[in-house]
Amino acid sequence: MSGLEAFLLTVIAASTPLLLAALGELVVERAGVLNLGVEGMMATGAVIAFAVALATGSPLLGVLAGALAGAAVALPFVFLTQVLAANQVASGLALALFGLGLSGLIGEGFVGQPGVRLERLHIPGLSDIPFIGPVLFGHDVLVYLSFFMTAAVAWFLFRTRAGLILRAVGTNHTAAHALGHPVRLVRTLAILFGGVMAGLAGAYLSVSYTPQWVEDMTAGRGWIALALVVFATWRPLRVLAGAYLFGAVWILGLHAQAAGYGLPPQFLSALPYLATIAALVLISRNRTLTLTNTPAMIGQPFMPER
Repeated sequence: MSGLEAFLLTVIAASTPLLLAALGELVVERAGVLNLGVEGMMATGAVIAFAVALATGSPLLGVLAGALAGAAVALPFVFLTQVLAANQVASGLALALFGLGLSGLIGEGFVGQPGVRLERLHIPGLSDIPFIGPVLFGHDVLVYLSFFMTAAVAWFLFRTRAGLILRAVGTNHTAAHALGHPVRLVRTLAILFGGVMAGLAGAYLSVSYTPQWVEDMTAGRGWIALALVVFATWRPLRVLAGAYLFGAVWILGLHAQAAGYGLPPQFLSALPYLATIAALVLISRNRTLTLTNTPAMIGQPFMPER
């Protein structure tokens, strides 16, 4: 395996959980909801996926369980923000802390146990092509699912009536309600979809990226996914590009440590987060681009008139 081939493979692996989680959060925010609990949903999805895969011997069942766990953890957020109209920022932060604590509690007995890896697909003929085969046709199903979901989310948001309704709810929930659209139901479904995607991202970490469980294995990826949505100005294809940009920065930091360039390891570990801050600063300078795509109702609770 050449150095470039190995680099590309590691970038794809590092970018996939960011892409999955960010796509889910993009749909949530397009509906006018800000859910800061992505990190907690990812962590819970990771530990549940690992536990189910280990118990059943089937990593696919683990992935499914991780997705459902992400949605289940999102349910309290739904109740707080859509039923009680609680502050979304506070509720999201509580969800992040709850998910991290719950995952640590559930995963205490799994630390150090070898996991069950999700097998990579092998396409006869295509996967055997030098360089191109491993880079394009040698990944597991979640990598290809992330590409499919990028296209599916873009199609749903901008080519379907349901996507138009969701964007209308995020733009002006009062007007959408006046037209007869179920605002709280739309937002509930969007939040649950975000939970599923965050759970899938966590499952990828524990059954594919590193098939093991260690506490806090999400390592801040949920927060990067949140920033990635803003960086992409709420556009799915830009989320794809941004996820791979941040994934490349993440891997470059690891390669720099391995190459021994003499840079402080603390700086290299912080490099992805510094890149996130720098990207957000650059994006914030273009007010027109940001305001054009920002959902107007994001973070604002909705209570129908009784």
